[in-house]
Amino acid sequence: QVQLVELGGGLVQPGGSLTLSCAAPGGLFRVSAMAWYRRAPGKQRELVADITSGGSTNYADSVKGRFTISRDNVKNMVYLQMKSLSPEDTAVYYCYLRGATGYWGQGTQVTVSS
Repeated sequence: QVQLVELGGGLVQPGGSLTLSCAAPGGLFRVSAMAWYRRAPGKQRELVADITSGGSTNYADSVKGRFTISRDNVKNMVYLQMKSLSPEDTAVYYCYLRGATGYWGQGTQVTVSS
């Protein structure tokens, strides 16, 4: 069973910043694309950003210019730096390993509120 471990969620004020991290098994991580998804209350899960094994990135329109996805192929970690957060970013954020079989993290809550 592949385990993805997410860290970094929490409560942040509007306009604030937060960085999420996700650790994945090394062998799979280095050859796999990684992604962050989120599910807001009452909404379907949506793609936030993804990054290929080679480092090419893609972002949802709603987060372009505010969020940055990155990966460290030595530490087997993927990160999501989030800036200028708004209440609309409140959601459970999930790390996803996009391989022949996809694997999900357990999710981490991000709440943007004053």
